Amino acid sequence: MTALQAILIAIVEGLTEYLPVSSTAHMIFTSSIFQIQEDEFVKMYQVSIQFGAILAVVALYWKKFFDFTSIRFYLKLAVAVIPALVLGFLLDDKIEAIMGETISIAVMLIVGGVVLLFIDRFFQQPKVEKEENISFLKAFIIGFWQCLAMMPGTSRSAASIVGGMQQGLSRKLAAEFSFFLAVPTMLAVTVYSVLVKDWEYQGVEQKGYEMIMASSENLNNFIFGNVIAFVVAIIAIKFFIGILQKYGFKIWGWYRIIVGLILVAYFTLNP
Repeated sequence: MTALQAILIAIVEGLTEYLPVSSTAHMIFTSSIFQIQEDEFVKMYQVSIQFGAILAVVALYWKKFFDFTSIRFYLKLAVAVIPALVLGFLLDDKIEAIMGETISIAVMLIVGGVVLLFIDRFFQQPKVEKEENISFLKAFIIGFWQCLAMMPGTSRSAASIVGGMQQGLSRKLAAEFSFFLAVPTMLAVTVYSVLVKDWEYQGVEQKGYEMIMASSENLNNFIFGNVIAFVVAIIAIKFFIGILQKYGFKIWGWYRIIVGLILVAYFTLNP
């Protein structure tokens, strides 16, 4: 993977991680369309640059994350992330196998888009406007909704936001709680991919950090990729909140459907 390809993937990750459009799907499609060789380092890189996106949320909501007087906030995130930790660990191999099924992922983009077209009609009377009023049970249920995103193309952001609205959260609060929940979720995935998981790289079984340190090119791509994902994610989060409050989810639904149809056609003609 060249430096330019690493930058391209990082921009895509930063733009799409917190939008309800599936960052995983967009990175897979980007790699496929631009013929970026999908070796084990590239797969690990696509996961590990989520660390930069994590820091974007912490930077934007630093008062919330560093308010150590509110222990319930941290406990709610811990409770909400449990389903993803358990199911993600159990289904890791199956999830990775699906990553190459581009048409199936594109179809999931379309299906999710159809859902987003109507989601605002389903939940028009929110009962929870502040994070302090989210119960532990609601947080846990939202965590289960987030697990729907284990199918690439679904979108972690979309699943957790819809889950939040189903639990009575306002659109804005559901989006913000989805951002908060992304931090422990993606941090766990990144740590697992970099420090724990064994990757078959250049004929040798290696940890993620060993692949990163294998060459200066890999190290530079990892560092700059996270920096770029961080900067772009900050812009994307601010943009998304404004669009969501003004227009709701319909615009994202149409985006997913149009992009999904284009990609189904593309990958059908270019198997």
